[in-house]
Amino acid sequence: FFFTHTRPQEGFRLLELTPELEELLTSKDAPVLELKSPSTALAQAVVDPTAHDYVNLCTPTQTYRIRQVQSSNSLHILRPSRGEISQADIKVVEEEAGESGALNLPDEAVTAIAKCSSTLELHIPPGGFSAIPFLEKSLRLYDRRSDDDGDIAMGGSADSTGPLGSKEMRTARENMCQDIPVSTAQCEQGWMELCAFVDGAEGVACWRPSARSRLAVWKRLVEGAVLQGIDLEKQFLVADLWKSVLDDDEEMEPPFPRALLEAVVRRICIADERPPLPDDIKWASFDKVECTQWVGETYLAATAPTTSSAIGRSEFLRAWKDCLPETWRGEATLSKLPTGCYNSPDPTTICFVEPSQRQLTNKTASAPATAAKAKNTRNWHELLKGCR
Repeated sequence: FFFTHTRPQEGFRLLELTPELEELLTSKDAPVLELKSPSTALAQAVVDPTAHDYVNLCTPTQTYRIRQVQSSNSLHILRPSRGEISQADIKVVEEEAGESGALNLPDEAVTAIAKCSSTLELHIPPGGFSAIPFLEKSLRLYDRRSDDDGDIAMGGSADSTGPLGSKEMRTARENMCQDIPVSTAQCEQGWMELCAFVDGAEGVACWRPSARSRLAVWKRLVEGAVLQGIDLEKQFLVADLWKSVLDDDEEMEPPFPRALLEAVVRRICIADERPPLPDDIKWASFDKVECTQWVGETYLAATAPTTSSAIGRSEFLRAWKDCLPETWRGEATLSKLPTGCYNSPDPTTICFVEPSQRQLTNKTASAPATAAKAKNTRNWHELLKGCR
């Protein structure tokens, strides 16, 4: 048996697939996978110690960080000699070539043409991946402040030059997500959670409303629903809700873009009734408990975003209840707020805590970390042997 190898050896990498990814790739309708990394500017803007020089592997619904791992095993790609091999291609031979410059080798001779000295593995960090930090840096901020002189638009205009079609909105959203290094589904989830929307006021632009703007939309929404007799806990037409927020003298200049109202409705509607992000939202209904929780968190983010701006607990609870339909007021208690969303600088005050500052629960910290585990052994000889 003769074994030779070329010089130099070509390099290659073995990518260790998770069981879930292996099943996906071998399925009948295997999806297209994407390699994504953020732009340099976006990577530097996001507070992430691993934000530089990395690439993620994305399925339509999941994101994996690709990282290189040194291996103690040397793996080679072998090529049969086919009975003859050139002297220029080999490093070690068992006998000298003749005048022809070729070696007559038996059929079982092989040549190593490539070598793998390190492998690539897929990793999901504790807590998983989120598009929200990247979207917050990429989307323009839409902030409206109401005072005695009327509404002041900060960071954008309230009225659009014309309604955008679904295709235009989808194109703008997809262009925005191209540099977001997570899967399409995770990007759409982050978009929905931020109540992001596309508007054509200053050209086609993508926006994220401030907590103050989201709260203003909610208050106007509740007022309109009460006046028009819309039961928010039963299915209603979103178009009817939009009409309810318009005053007679505001038909040509709405208080905020319709796309913003639809984004808020999509965020707080019952999840099982929520249509996919690319589809228009035509019908919706709200769950009293979940919606009340969102309103309380949003109010706190709008009025007491930092420790220095903390407000009294009793004042917060009273204002929170005033933002709700009459039959929902009993749901407004501190125990109903999301875990970790508030802090108390002293026993009588309360302030908002940004999601990025909240400690991960054991559940979110441990479950995703195990999801990306491939086979435990790092012995590639055993792994490849098991695939024969």
